[in-house]
Amino acid sequence: MLDRIALVLLIIGGLNWGSIGLFQFDIVSWIFNGQDAILSRIVYTLVALSAVWCISLLFRENEVIESGTNE
Repeated sequence: MLDRIALVLLIIGGLNWGSIGLFQFDIVSWIFNGQDAILSRIVYTLVALSAVWCISLLFRENEVIESGTNE
């Protein structure tokens, strides 16, 4: 579950950086009224922590999740 939350936050961060790169528009700061707003800083920090967490995905063994019943 934590992996999925981290992935969602990284997607949000990636889309935000894409909008900055393509349009010079920071979506997070626009939503929360500036980069210095506490909510913007929280979102930026959560995205950064998600990136640190996802580094561990590079070093994990591939897990196969089987669905259905055991036969």
